[in-house]
Amino acid sequence: MSYTSNFTKPVEQINANEVASLLACFASSKMKIRTVIADDMPLARSRIRRYLKTDSEIEIICECSRGGEAIEAINNLKPDLVFLDVEMPEISGFEVLQAINLDPSPVVIFVTAYDQFTLRAFDYHALDYLLKPFDEARLKRSLERAKRELKQTKQTDINEQLQSVLQNGKAESKFLKRIAIKSGERTFFLPTDDIDWVSTAGNYLELHVGKQTHLIRERMCELEAKLDPTKFVRIHRLSLINIERVREMQPLFNGDYMIILHNGARLTLSRTYREKLFDLIEGK
Repeated sequence: MSYTSNFTKPVEQINANEVASLLACFASSKMKIRTVIADDMPLARSRIRRYLKTDSEIEIICECSRGGEAIEAINNLKPDLVFLDVEMPEISGFEVLQAINLDPSPVVIFVTAYDQFTLRAFDYHALDYLLKPFDEARLKRSLERAKRELKQTKQTDINEQLQSVLQNGKAESKFLKRIAIKSGERTFFLPTDDIDWVSTAGNYLELHVGKQTHLIRERMCELEAKLDPTKFVRIHRLSLINIERVREMQPLFNGDYMIILHNGARLTLSRTYREKLFDLIEGK
């Protein structure tokens, strides 16, 4: 028989992988902004590249000279930011955006020598519109806008994920998932789902698990309140059971029942607790 101190607080069940993923998101928020340059003019690409290389937060991951190349690069590399020429051979910048299948979409800054495309560019939710020829100061203003947009979008996404994980964790930790059992010099954690039934023993409770019995210092009403009521139910003033362990029920006198568990244990169901057990069995 094992013994434990009064250590039966609910253990938080927030998934460790989800937390690690969120921490990675926070870390990535400080990583470089992955950028694609798409323009059919080598001189234009060179100018954008030269201006961007002075910014330590920018990482140019691909340069494209045709619309088809841009579609493939954006869909495969999933950049944060795209400098996109409106007029390219065969496929225009607008058609490139129509072919992108990303969620979230990258921040797009259109680059063109023709101002007649301005209104249409914003119809495609472009962040900005650089009219050639532009200087470094003009590009930097666009870049700062892009950084603010990316930071806000990423922070919003992280906040939503964190809130979701926390809410799930709260829901999962509402009821006791495991109990710390002290046995000699060691302490182990007993999953509550492993418990067959619980009985009182003076100021202690006996947790019956297969052929083993573990003793904890706890009142029956206190433990009952911590256990999932869809799994555990009181059947007597002195005992409660794991509903998954019930094999059969046999009627006795005065409305009482004999409950037989899968391990052969025989317990008395008092008529005082009968209705609650029946409702649980019938799924009410």
